[in-house]
Order: sequence, then structure tokens, then C-alpha cells
Amino acid sequence: MACYTRPVVDLALFDYSLPPALIAQDPVEPRDASRLLVLDRPSGAWADRSFAELPALLRPGDCLVVNRSRVLPARLLGALEPDGAAAELLLLRPLSATGWEALARPARRCRVGVAVRLGDGVRARIVGAGERGLRRVEVEAPWPVREVLERFGLPPLPPYIDRHEAPEPEDRERYQTVYARDDGSVAAPTAGLHFTHALLAALAAGGVEVHGLTLHVGPATFRPVTGRGGEAERLPPEEVDVPAETAAAVGRARREGRRVVAVGTTTTRALEWAADPSGGVRPGRGAADLFIRPGHAFRVVDALVTNFHLPRSTLLVLVCAFAGREPTLAAYAHAVRAGYRFYSYGDAMLVG
Repeated sequence: MACYTRPVVDLALFDYSLPPALIAQDPVEPRDASRLLVLDRPSGAWADRSFAELPALLRPGDCLVVNRSRVLPARLLGALEPDGAAAELLLLRPLSATGWEALARPARRCRVGVAVRLGDGVRARIVGAGERGLRRVEVEAPWPVREVLERFGLPPLPPYIDRHEAPEPEDRERYQTVYARDDGSVAAPTAGLHFTHALLAALAAGGVEVHGLTLHVGPATFRPVTGRGGEAERLPPEEVDVPAETAAAVGRARREGRRVVAVGTTTTRALEWAADPSGGVRPGRGAADLFIRPGHAFRVVDALVTNFHLPRSTLLVLVCAFAGREPTLAAYAHAVRAGYRFYSYGDAMLVG
């Protein structure tokens, strides 16, 4: 599927004012103690609930689909050779057994041919440069790259979390869903952070089916839309895997008139990208490049669990496409007035 580049509406229409104090710096404990703003699409009405109430808010027979991608500890701190100046790499995706695509800082000093020393005989040599400031690196180490990340890597917290430069040990577990299993994301599919094993068991006991797919989240997912005059940026493709079992479950739910509930904008993008003309989804792997904006005809997703997103972001545009721009921004304004917590470690919405 080709990237979408046609104009969208004025980007100012996807803006809102957020007091910095409402940007969540820490997750709540337990995970499902977060607040949940329930937005009814037909009426535009909202209600303040708790995420722990989700089993009572969903319906027996609902098909809940989650993103099982696992966040890599992909942020590596090191020193440039030979002068020892501080450097940072964010490994994005593997290109070979030892080669990765990466973001590098400081970009002006991380030129082709430079090596970054990571410690204990481990270094990453920059061997190529690409678009949007990307670098190609070769990791030289006595262990596989995945073990290098476990030994030396940090969780890639977003920059609006004050301690993103020095994450706490707890962030390695909390910036991860309880059902994560497939390595590959460099940002968490944050709507899933609210789920606990007990909550998932309660959903199943209430007749809600839970199925998984994988979309590996890249940094572009959270990049604000900055094109002038409402012209959309291209969304770089992200790797998707829709298992046959999940595709079949979604197809059954659609044929039987049961709702498909997507956990997160990443799951929504994956399902809508994989949609077939009948409203089912095609199983298999691919690269999702679908930019969902107002005017998109949703073929699969009937309800959405999502966090509160940055102004002018493609994620907020997607939610507005699903729920309507005015009801979404009205709900966001209520959330601000009511003191909801925003962004990755913040509270959630149920839109249905």
C-alpha cells in the first residue's frame, strides 16, 4: 500500500492547550488504577470512569485486539573515539545480524567512519547515512546485538518525561505491556500499559475475546505533523504481523455483528491497513504506511482504547478521524479541566 500524501485539514484544528503539570511523569500503581474517559461516538457524551471498570464497559462477545510488540532497551550511551566526547545511539531496526538503522546524537559529529565506544569491548561503527538523519551502524561485540541491548541499553522514554535521559530501573518493566512478546518497538504502544493479568482474566470471564497482533512502533509514530498548509507528511512504514488466528477471530466477529475493539492507535492502524473489502482482515506480514485522517472509512474497528496524545500529532488526527474532531477535542478539554494525566504514562479513553 502506497504512502498517503494528499492534504489534510488545517493542522491548527488538531491543536489544544495542555498545562505542563498534566503531563504524566510516572505510571500509576497498579496499572489499571488509571482514569478512563468514556466517549460515546453517537452522542458525543462522555463519562469519567476507572480503567479497572473496563470489563463492565465492554460487551460479552467483543473482540479485543492488542499490540504484542515489545519495547527494546534500544538507547545506548557511549563515547566517540578517539576523543571520548559523549554520544548516543537509538537502535531502530535490524538490517543484518550486526547491522542496525539508528538515530545518532550529536548528529554533526556522528559521521560515517566514526565509532562509538559502548563499554566492555563493545563499539558501534557508523557505516552509512540515510534520510531524516538516520545512520547505519555495525555493532562490534562478543555477544549478539540483542544481548548488547540487554546489558547496556536503556528504555527509550519519550522526551516529555523529565528523566528520559536517566530512566529508573522500574521504567524497564513499566514502559512495557504485560502481554508484550515480540521484540521490535522503540516506543511503547501506550494504551496497553493499563492492562494487568487480572484485568485480562476478568475480560475473558466476561465473555470478551482477546487476540493479538504485532506492529513495531517507530519514532515517526509520535512525530508532530508539521507540513505547511495542512499537507501531511509521509508516514514511514512500520512492520506488521497479523496472525491467521487473529484475522479469523476478527472476521468471525464482523460476520456475527460483534464489536472489534482496538487497543491503541497502533492496533487500529494495523487492522485498518490489513482490512479486506468485506470488513475482515488479511493475515500475514507487511509494512503499514496508512495515515488515518478525517474522511477515512473505518472497515474493521468499532471501538478504541487509547491514551491522550500530543497536539498536532498523527495519533490525535487518527482519534479525531474515528470519533470526530469536535467531540474528541471537547473530550480533551474536559480531561484538562478534570485533571486527567496525559501522554505515555497518563490516563486513557474508551471511544465507542
